[in-house]
Amino acid sequence: MTVLDRRSLLAGAAATGLAAGGDLLGFARAWAQESAWKPEPGANLSLLRWKRFVPSEDEAFMRLVDAFSKATGVKMTVTNESFDDIQPKASVAANTGQGPDMVWGLYSFPALFPDKCLPMADVAESLGKKYGPWYPSAEAYGKVKGKWIAIPVAFNGGYPNYRISAMKKAGFDKFPTDTAGFLELCRGLKKNNTPAGFALGHATGDGNSWCHWALWSHGGYLVDANEKIIINSPETAKALEYVKALYETFIPGTVSWNDSSNNKAFLSGELYLTNNGISIYAAAKRENPKIAEDMDHALWPIGPVGKPTEFQLAFPILAYTYTKAPNACKAFIAFMMDAANYNPWLEAAQGYLCEPMKNYPKNPVWTMDPKNAVFAEAGARSLAAGGLAPVTEKTAAALADFVVVDMFASYCTGRDDVKGAMRNAERAAQRIFRNA
Repeated sequence: MTVLDRRSLLAGAAATGLAAGGDLLGFARAWAQESAWKPEPGANLSLLRWKRFVPSEDEAFMRLVDAFSKATGVKMTVTNESFDDIQPKASVAANTGQGPDMVWGLYSFPALFPDKCLPMADVAESLGKKYGPWYPSAEAYGKVKGKWIAIPVAFNGGYPNYRISAMKKAGFDKFPTDTAGFLELCRGLKKNNTPAGFALGHATGDGNSWCHWALWSHGGYLVDANEKIIINSPETAKALEYVKALYETFIPGTVSWNDSSNNKAFLSGELYLTNNGISIYAAAKRENPKIAEDMDHALWPIGPVGKPTEFQLAFPILAYTYTKAPNACKAFIAFMMDAANYNPWLEAAQGYLCEPMKNYPKNPVWTMDPKNAVFAEAGARSLAAGGLAPVTEKTAAALADFVVVDMFASYCTGRDDVKGAMRNAERAAQRIFRNA
């Protein structure tokens, strides 16, 4: 194959998605010859990633892995762990210098050990030139103190999933767009025995995302832009009162929910409103078409602050400095993020994932089903983990320790009053930010 042929194949794949249903291996071989990152001879890579919620996403991803391996000669092993297990395992690997070469996890976990992450500026800047700019929250997850330490692969839009018939029976023709209307909807759902439910347990994705939305929507934050602790505030008190009012409408058991609990309850017909990615809808289309037909999704309502305060799940990928094959790591990450691969993989995710940059080619997954459209907004609308603050090791630790979630749970369940819940969150934050 000539250089011209390789470049023609690369350009054609980028424009038409050749890698999806066409000659994926041919594209991978052409890509490898043009790539700026040449894998080390005899490289072996192990990747730890989050456990998939949409089977077709995992299948498409493994096809990319197989094509990359055959095209480059790099042997790859992929293992999967639940959301809750990724961060602890990644931390152990960082601290011991042993384990997977790469970890693809959640939120700000690379910021827990930035010095153990392989610098990624070259990969990030190359991708940014092709498809950028990066969304601000994506860049915040990829950088610590201005240096790229990870590549934010995608966002998972976690939005209200609801049953249309139940919403209408509760007296709403359209999903409410403000927090006051949202509370009234939840009260109406409870009255009709079609309850809502949102995780107040240590659910890394679902619990963190909606609790931070609730806090930020009322103007409360854990820390300010300089990492000064400001959680003990009138705004936080208002958020606590609001969430307790919501909690009183919930299905029982939400204080012990993990990230799969609401999926199961919704698909079994016990739950009629929750926050989640599109995975509930994807599963319903496969397993319970009647529920899928009666489902829809909505943007998060706007609170008293008057602007979006969404906190969406980010999926950054890192490579450790201890890897014996840093070029192979970078090559794989650049390969999976190339639009010719990325777009078909994203389509296979059925809306569960969305782009971290503004100018990727438009993906048909957002228009093929009107119920998917909301999820395309996640990257652009999301704040990053720090809220007002930059993503640092301390903000990552506060998220990993569920400081905000536990504050809400303690007040909703009556363990603490408003002042006690805020004081305990303040103390937890002081242990983390004591050197700030």
